[in-house]
Amino acid sequence: MKFTFWAVFYLAVLFSACESPEEEIARLAEMAKKRNSDATPSIPDGMAVFRKNCVLCHGADGKLGANGAKDLTSSVLPVDSRILIITNGKNLMTPFKAVLSEAEIKAVAEYSLTLKKQ
Repeated sequence: MKFTFWAVFYLAVLFSACESPEEEIARLAEMAKKRNSDATPSIPDGMAVFRKNCVLCHGADGKLGANGAKDLTSSVLPVDSRILIITNGKNLMTPFKAVLSEAEIKAVAEYSLTLKKQ
């Protein structure tokens, strides 16, 4: 297939106007960053995070006690202490600082307070 000068010129102009893949990625990342910074941060669902990460040892009701897990229904720890334990772990408990965000950890700590015996 033979291209004329003008066809090659047109294609060159057309492709030179397009962004490189790196420029396109950078532009899209900037748009996503702006969109995320404008959005209101969502509050994690403490119950959902608890059920996903904590039920195995603490049980759905907080009483299971598997692997030495404490009975959350009888715990008198305030929310700040619970946040520290969830973040850094204690005894056999896994530290969750690399698994959960600070907001998720706080939400789980606050949810665990609802498991206390009435």
